[in-house]
Amino acid sequence: MADSAFWGNSAKAKETVEEMKRLKATIEPWSALAKGIGDAAEMAELAEGPADLAEVEKIVADLEKKAEHLEFQLMMSGPHDANSAILSVNPGAGGIESCDWAQMLLRMYTRWAERAGFGTETVEIVPNDEGGIKTASVAIRGPYAYGYLRSEIGVHRLVRISPFDAQKRRHTSFAAVDVMPEFDEEIEIEIAERDLRIETYRSGGAGGQHVNKTESAVRITHVPTGVVAACQNERSQHRNRAMAMKMLRGKLYRLQEMERDAELKKLYGEKGEIAFGSQIRNYVLQPYQLVKDVRTEHETGSVDAVLDGEIDAFIEAYLRRHMGKKKPA
Repeated sequence: MADSAFWGNSAKAKETVEEMKRLKATIEPWSALAKGIGDAAEMAELAEGPADLAEVEKIVADLEKKAEHLEFQLMMSGPHDANSAILSVNPGAGGIESCDWAQMLLRMYTRWAERAGFGTETVEIVPNDEGGIKTASVAIRGPYAYGYLRSEIGVHRLVRISPFDAQKRRHTSFAAVDVMPEFDEEIEIEIAERDLRIETYRSGGAGGQHVNKTESAVRITHVPTGVVAACQNERSQHRNRAMAMKMLRGKLYRLQEMERDAELKKLYGEKGEIAFGSQIRNYVLQPYQLVKDVRTEHETGSVDAVLDGEIDAFIEAYLRRHMGKKKPA
């Protein structure tokens, strides 16, 4: 990067900068941890009484948590686990109830991303006229976003007293979550132009000078597989098309991965039916409060906290089980 000709090729320079960021994101936390351990050791040697030792113990406990997190991160060794992610939410059986549930899930993942220090950008969101959303996609950017969020692929089931039911009856709603890695560079996957159906349409939204006046939104369908990618967030049709193609490449690449992995292929098949019996996680608000993951048996009664983005325990439980690793004692 110190070479005077480095910025001569902007595309190559961008790739190099992104690679540097990924490497620094891996190395710097370990360097900081090593420094912290050294500092704690020095503090322990200089401690003069119980108060000083109590402070050292507090620092060591924090270092242990950081070490456990970094050790867990090292287990994410998939070829694209370190990538950013594009997460999509789609309502299933349940009508307006499921559209509202899909919006709740979108908020949950956005809040989780904010807590984890990831950046977010809306790719597409289609509101439902009566409430909630018909579909939404959001880019979650930062190291290992895909590695963490791939645990969330599947159907999510909600049980609650409906706010849309005048008789206050209990309803069950479903929504499907899909996650794909976001690629900053071209990936090795061939897409023939003749296999694509490209449609343009007017962006949906609350209005404004740009929205609903130009057909800038783009939807691309890969005809042989039926895979669809759409983007309406950018201001120009060209940029929306570029983002939609990036999403399509990611979806097709993950589809190839699933065909090589029987477990993920089975999971995708379950997600195809966004209804009862296909869920990976249940969120019960009434008659009791409980969130329980069907795959790992991990559960909590802190439903409000989970819906506010506190889902790390569920993610970790799934990934540790998937990788065959136990949490350190």
